[in-house]
Amino acid sequence: MDKLSDRVKRLGYSQTFVMSNKAREMKASGIDVISLTLGEPDFDVPDNIKQAAFDAINQNYSHYSPVPGFLELREAIAYKLKRDNNLEYKPTQICVSNGAKQAIINVLAAIINDGDEVLLPAPYWVSYDEMVKMMGGNSVMLPTSYVTDFKVTAEQLEEAITEKTKAVLFSSPCNPSGGYYTYDELKSIAKVIAKYPQITIISDEIYEYINYETNTTSIAQFPEVYEQTAVINGMSKAFAMTGWRIGYSACPEWLAKACEKVQGQMTSGANTVAQRASIVALKADPSEYRYMIDAFKKRRDLVYELIKEIPGFKVVLPKAAFYFFPDISYYIGKTLDGTEIKNSDDFAMFLLENAHVGCVGGFSFGSPECIRFSYAASEEELREAMKRIKNLLEKFN
Repeated sequence: MDKLSDRVKRLGYSQTFVMSNKAREMKASGIDVISLTLGEPDFDVPDNIKQAAFDAINQNYSHYSPVPGFLELREAIAYKLKRDNNLEYKPTQICVSNGAKQAIINVLAAIINDGDEVLLPAPYWVSYDEMVKMMGGNSVMLPTSYVTDFKVTAEQLEEAITEKTKAVLFSSPCNPSGGYYTYDELKSIAKVIAKYPQITIISDEIYEYINYETNTTSIAQFPEVYEQTAVINGMSKAFAMTGWRIGYSACPEWLAKACEKVQGQMTSGANTVAQRASIVALKADPSEYRYMIDAFKKRRDLVYELIKEIPGFKVVLPKAAFYFFPDISYYIGKTLDGTEIKNSDDFAMFLLENAHVGCVGGFSFGSPECIRFSYAASEEELREAMKRIKNLLEKFN
């Protein structure tokens, strides 16, 4: 008898962690590997946030919090959403979770029945499709390319809607492309979704602050879809708090209550010390953390000039987040040093084994012709990584 459920057998492993673990194993064996796999800021947590955590420990915040989070934190999130996004949410509309990943799972668990369809503009974060599978839904991929800056149009979205469509899930700014939807683009999408009240928009805005051009727009700002939208955000990226595991959703009341019900049966409230520290982080002026974004921008500009010189790469300048997502279709179908490159996952492994640079293939992002590099690394590492890749690939051109 097979002891594993059909549900778990449908799931795949995160390719991000597969490549990261492979890079770690090679490094542990003595190979000089530069890993640009994980989407994690390489900065330490700012001192004011760390001090707030120490204070919380000394004040004995060691007991269960309310399932949706401390009221003070939900008030701080509401304050942030009004200050930065011009969005009105009450604390009762907010659910604090163990990372933004759980916030998305909560929403999907609350709305998806077996066989429901979720529209995923590709490329998408690697976990989206697996989350939909976990909830019994079916993902419908909407392909894009570097030519369109990896964004779908409202018309493309509407063509994919069927009577089974229950949600559309996307990130803006986007992991892995580093692009984001403009005000006008989101306005067009909002007009389409407003015609289909059964559809919930799940807007992942975790990279909101890491934006090099202008403030990003939340689709929840459009009144016609406010009651259809779940805004997802968290502390991991802008505050370098990846290991603290604090995310949140802001939703219409009916959905917020459903998320609280789901979370109450899974994990209950998030880490209490991290919650208290998050209050301080969110209430501070965002300019206090600008130094990290400025450093990311400098690295982005550096990598852009270097990556353009790599033969066979087609790349657009990312406007946000900390990733490059070059199209490497030039190499697909070729045999390099005896290695057949069937897709970008093969190519990523080829780079790891031959250039000793870790990246992630685009297959699990829904774009099998691309690879993802994180530039959340030192300038020295980034220069060396691009040099290694260029020197390797010049042999085949």
